[in-house]
Amino acid sequence: MSLNLSGKSFLVTGAGRGLGRSVSATLHSYGCKVYALSRSLEPLDSLVREHPGIIPIQGDIANIEDISEKLKDIEALDGLVNNAATSRIEPVCAIDCTRDLMASVMDVNVYGTINITQIVARKMIEAGKSGSIVNVSSTWSLQATPQCMVYTVSKAALDMVSKQFALELAPHKIRVNSINPTYIVPEDDKHLDEDRESPFASYFRSHTPGRRLCGTSEVVSPIMYLLSDLSTMVSGTVNVVDGAMLSSFSSASTFNDIFNI
Repeated sequence: MSLNLSGKSFLVTGAGRGLGRSVSATLHSYGCKVYALSRSLEPLDSLVREHPGIIPIQGDIANIEDISEKLKDIEALDGLVNNAATSRIEPVCAIDCTRDLMASVMDVNVYGTINITQIVARKMIEAGKSGSIVNVSSTWSLQATPQCMVYTVSKAALDMVSKQFALELAPHKIRVNSINPTYIVPEDDKHLDEDRESPFASYFRSHTPGRRLCGTSEVVSPIMYLLSDLSTMVSGTVNVVDGAMLSSFSSASTFNDIFNI
């Protein structure tokens, strides 16, 4: 079965680096028209050099007015990947988390995503186009994590944004889903070798039953499926990509120690 994405048009946010860059490149390789949005210009320039034909758009999705202006003339698309986000995973106890800190993350991860979804969906509805929207969430939308409330709450809100839009856009044959990956390490980026050995990476590796990190392609593939006509009955869902990490309440070593296995 084929994804049948050739000739379709998509907008990818957060397209300059990481997952967004890989999604943009993959869609381009399938023969799609790709609009790549990023806050930073240099990564966009290099993306276009590597994949001529991708259309760059520079902008910060937290700036609602600026982004609305830059997307006002964009065509009616076949889909959207809302990947842009700010992690701000700095340790702050919930009791000390300020409104300003929460707002700085919600402005990007929630409000900015809602705005772009509204712009794209309106144009799709006006043109009578069906399609698919994928919001990049996180496993941490489903799991409370010490001193990370600002991030976990924003991603939990994003999951509900997906469900709400899925409900209300269904009559227009527009599907909306969340993809919820674990910590991702690009397979082909040697500059991130240190990240693979960082304490953060070690934590995720040790809490994943298969004892390995998630590669970018292992998240790109499910996104392609959700964008394609292979998933025409899939909408309003949360799709976890974590190697069973959330299914394991304790590590195997801890279990073995308890039961002297």
